[in-house]
Amino acid sequence: MTDDAPTAPVGPLTGVRVVELAGIGPGPFTAMMLADLGADVVRVDRTTPADLLSPPEDLLNRNRRSVAVDLKSDAGREVVLALVRGADALIEGYRPGVTERLGLGPRECLAVNPRLVYGRMTGWGQDGPYAHTAGHDIDYLALTGALHGIGRAGERPVPPMNLLGDFGGGGMMLALGIVAALYAVRAGAPGQVVDAAIVDGVSVLSTQVHALRQLGMWQDPRGVNLLDGGAPFYDTYECADGRHLAVGALEPRFYDELVRLTGFPLAGDEALDRHDPANWPALREAWARLFRTRTRDEWAELLAGSDACAAPVLDWREAPEHPHLRARGTFVEHAGVIQPAPAPRFSATPTSVRRPPPRPGEHTDELLAEVGFDAERIAALRAAGAVA
Repeated sequence: MTDDAPTAPVGPLTGVRVVELAGIGPGPFTAMMLADLGADVVRVDRTTPADLLSPPEDLLNRNRRSVAVDLKSDAGREVVLALVRGADALIEGYRPGVTERLGLGPRECLAVNPRLVYGRMTGWGQDGPYAHTAGHDIDYLALTGALHGIGRAGERPVPPMNLLGDFGGGGMMLALGIVAALYAVRAGAPGQVVDAAIVDGVSVLSTQVHALRQLGMWQDPRGVNLLDGGAPFYDTYECADGRHLAVGALEPRFYDELVRLTGFPLAGDEALDRHDPANWPALREAWARLFRTRTRDEWAELLAGSDACAAPVLDWREAPEHPHLRARGTFVEHAGVIQPAPAPRFSATPTSVRRPPPRPGEHTDELLAEVGFDAERIAALRAAGAVA
């Protein structure tokens, strides 16, 4: 799919206006999710060059318009409050207390708009001993126990990029919180603050592990459990060409299908009882020897369309070209850039990539005019450096 021209929003959040105080990582991801779902998200960028970690071309900034504002100036603060007055929600990802010092905290924003949902994105949360200290995804995962559980047995923990903390336990949780609070407002509740902390979100994501531990079905050492690479039938294997195959044949019937299609085991190896963890090391070696006899794509072709629960491990370049993802339109091309399509999908209110990431301040005049600023006032704000 290719579509370069901006289009009107048609997703389920059409009609919702969100103000995003520009940041990096999980906050922009939340804004992208809401914008992808049809919300009109206004990104408040800085009047000076943005942080290099969030360049203007960052796909996390897609589907929104940008106004550049000097948040430290009185006039800039008034501009943001004017935007907030007509908004349904606000997103900020600063350390606790920063927006309060700017005069843009919950008290000031809810004063001009009592129905506002004020979304706050942090790693540690708005309170607690670590609330005012710096941190990154890996630190939040470390404190929750999640990082401890990721990695090979007997080896050090492995950071899962920042997908689990920043985006799963952080940005996605804030998006859910904002939508839930908006639903409450439309049912008659007042506006409120949504405190989304990555440590909270990641802890919620790990609920099943805590449940399995309580049931005696999960061991604390990493890499020895059913779903963490400990089981030979839920792991990755190197193939003849050095690329890898992912195997997730958890249920016996799926494992039986994998055995049937692959011809496991090779001559000289045994098909040991997979239910006995004592057999897992030997089984893993036997499967490893088998998978090294063919290339990744040869195995993928053999197992495609079966219930063997195996799939090729594709790299970032290969993924958009896979036939299944192409058939579903999981990736789209917009403004010449291939990128993940909005998700999830809606039968009556479809979503789309409507706009590329904006340049900071690209829509300043347009947005200020929408909230009632005339041309003379906008010119004066520009001259004073309050907007750009």
